[in-house]
Amino acid sequence: MELSIEAKDLTKCYKSQKEGDFAIRGVDLSIPSGQLYGLIGPDGAGKTTTIRILATAMLPTSGYAKIEGFDVECHPEGARKLIGYMPQAFSLYPDLTVIENLNFFADLQAVPMERRKERIEELLAFTRLDRFQKRRSENLSGGMRKKLALACALIHEPKVLLLDEPTTGVDPVSRRDLWEIVAEVLLQGVAVLVSTPYMDEAERCHQVGILNEGEILTTGSPKELGERLPYQMMEIIARPRRTVRDAINATNGIVNWRPVGDRIRMAVQNPDKVEKELVKSLKKAGGNIRVLRRTKPIMDDVFIHLVESSGDKDEA
Repeated sequence: MELSIEAKDLTKCYKSQKEGDFAIRGVDLSIPSGQLYGLIGPDGAGKTTTIRILATAMLPTSGYAKIEGFDVECHPEGARKLIGYMPQAFSLYPDLTVIENLNFFADLQAVPMERRKERIEELLAFTRLDRFQKRRSENLSGGMRKKLALACALIHEPKVLLLDEPTTGVDPVSRRDLWEIVAEVLLQGVAVLVSTPYMDEAERCHQVGILNEGEILTTGSPKELGERLPYQMMEIIARPRRTVRDAINATNGIVNWRPVGDRIRMAVQNPDKVEKELVKSLKKAGGNIRVLRRTKPIMDDVFIHLVESSGDKDEA
C-alpha cells in the first residue's frame, strides 16, 4: 500500500532534550490516499506541531516524515507542491474579495492560467461562495472565512490536505458544510489529516490517532478503539438527579461515570448486575428511571480511558 503521508519516530524538542521539553515524541503515521485520519487530543497535545512539520513549516528534531515519498526535511519543495495546508489562523487578506484571495493563492501555487478560471469556478461552487465572490473577506462570517481558507488550500489540487482544527469557532451549520467539503475531497483520492479537540468529529475518520502530551497513545478506527475498552458502557436518565448520583456511587462494578446532557454515562464491568442493583436502589430511594440501557462506546469514552490510564502509568 502506497502512503501519501508517512512519519516515523517524529520528534520535536523546542529547548533541550530533557524530560518534559518535548512538544511531540515518537509519532508514527501511515496514511494512504483517500483516507481521513484524525489527530485527536486536547490543547497542547502536540497536534499543531505535528501538522506544521508535515507541512514543511517546521523541522523535526529527529525522525522523518514524507509526503507522497518526498522527505519534508530533505526535499521540502517537492512536498510543498503536493500539500494543501490550512492552519488554525489562515492568512486571508481582509481587504481582498473572495475572488481576489483565490486568484492570489493561485498565483502563489503557480496554477496554470488555462486551468485557473475553471478551478476557481469549481471551488466557488464547491464551497457555495459563488454568490459572495465580490465580498471582502473581512466582511465574511467566521464559517464563510473558513470555507474560503479551505478553498485557497485546495486551489492547486493537492494530493495531501492538512487541516489544523478547521471547525474551531464556527457555527454548527458551517461546521457541517466544512465536513461535507472534506468528504468530497476524499472522493477525489486526497489524503486528509485533520486535527481536532472535538471527539465527535473523530467518529467521521477512517483512522484516529489519540495524542496526549506529545505522544500517540493508540491508533485505529473509531469502532476498533471502542471495542478495545476494558469495560462496557451504559447510560441512565432518571430523577431526582442527586438521588441517582448517590445510587451510582454506591453501586459496585461502576468503573467511572460522567453526566452528558440529561443523562449519565457509566463504564461498567457487569451490565446485568449493575442494572439490577441500580433499579433496586433507586426504587427504594423513590427515584424515577426513564432510561437505563447499554450503549455503544463513543470517542469521548475512549479518550477519557486512555488519558486516565496514561496518567496512572506516569504516577506509577
